[in-house]
Amino acid sequence: MTAASTGGAEPERARTGLRVQVANVLSLLDRPLTSYYLVIGCSLLLLTLGLTMVLSASSVISLKNTGSAFTLLQKQATWVALGLPLMVLTAMLPVRTFRVLAYPIMLLAILGLALVLVPGLGQSAGGATRWLSFGGGFQLQPSEPAKLGLVLWGADLLARKEKLRMLTDWKQLLIPLLPGTGLIVILVMLGDDLGTTLVLFVIFLALLWVIGAPMRLFVGVSALVLLLTSILIVVEPYRMQRLTGFLDPSGDPLGAGYQSNQGLFMLGSGGWFGTGVGEGRAKWEYLPHGDTDFIFAVLGEEFGLVGTLIVLSLFGLLAYAGLRIARRVRDPFMRLAATGITAWIVVQAIVNIGAVINVLPITGIPLPLVSYGGSALIPTLIALGILLAFAKREPGARQALAARGPGPGARVLSWLGLGPR
Repeated sequence: MTAASTGGAEPERARTGLRVQVANVLSLLDRPLTSYYLVIGCSLLLLTLGLTMVLSASSVISLKNTGSAFTLLQKQATWVALGLPLMVLTAMLPVRTFRVLAYPIMLLAILGLALVLVPGLGQSAGGATRWLSFGGGFQLQPSEPAKLGLVLWGADLLARKEKLRMLTDWKQLLIPLLPGTGLIVILVMLGDDLGTTLVLFVIFLALLWVIGAPMRLFVGVSALVLLLTSILIVVEPYRMQRLTGFLDPSGDPLGAGYQSNQGLFMLGSGGWFGTGVGEGRAKWEYLPHGDTDFIFAVLGEEFGLVGTLIVLSLFGLLAYAGLRIARRVRDPFMRLAATGITAWIVVQAIVNIGAVINVLPITGIPLPLVSYGGSALIPTLIALGILLAFAKREPGARQALAARGPGPGARVLSWLGLGPR
């Protein structure tokens, strides 16, 4: 064998090896439990990262206000400790349970949104009235469970109509889905919460898309959303200030453009690998709402470009898993609900991150699973539990779960002599 032939064989073997490795990776994505493990893995990683960033972003303010740097971390950890078991429990429930609970959740959300508007009950911050105060420092934001209620109610409604073959008429697509969505949107709008209003419209459009609504319907609804958004911006001075600050951040650097400018500065100062956990300057009251709306900027400062790309990748994988579930399940309700949940979480993340990097106006909505706040975290974890319940009903998933044997919890009980004999 000549040297030339040997030299030509080496690159060919390298290319063959690369193709084999790519094929192996793609085969992992084609397994029955791929969606299941992706949802679990991405959720836990984002939760862990969120707890870290809540501690870092809130430590100085917490120390100043309460004498302890861990006050907000302890509250967030309590919400996580409550939400994770709810996520696990939800993943074990039958699909019929979600359809039954859709209507009570929807009604309770509407009641909560109405109570927010009652003087003395609703609490305002940042120009929006979003919270119900129950005393003792406990607050609830009804617009967050309203997202879950709209997803489940809308999915059940359209699935029932599809089963009865009632969706050939565009009126059946919109009634009563449009009035129900409109009622929630109006209540949220009366509380001046533009960000949540946009997310609710995204859920509505996602449900229509999955069910096969005609394009002219999307154009009409989108025009309506644009009109309502424009009205909301014009009638509220603080929204006009945010829009002005977005269009020209340098025009009022210490006023309307302050938060956007500081967010960009913190992101830019992180470089490739960040300043290190806890070493950022944003926490020293340079960046407003660093533990909630702008936590992505704190993350970018302390973890750098690499950290922000990891977060984006995790949300991208979560989107892939949710859409994979919606594509593979056979039940119309699961297909609709999985798409609605995925659109809700991923679009909310896009809107939040877009505001931080100044490609979208500031809307005041949190980064799912990362930002501080139990009102947003608990419904999101329940929604992810629903995705897990659907993932277990993908083709071949039940058999794969049965074949893997007992889980870690069951093995621990067995080691302790407490498991079944």
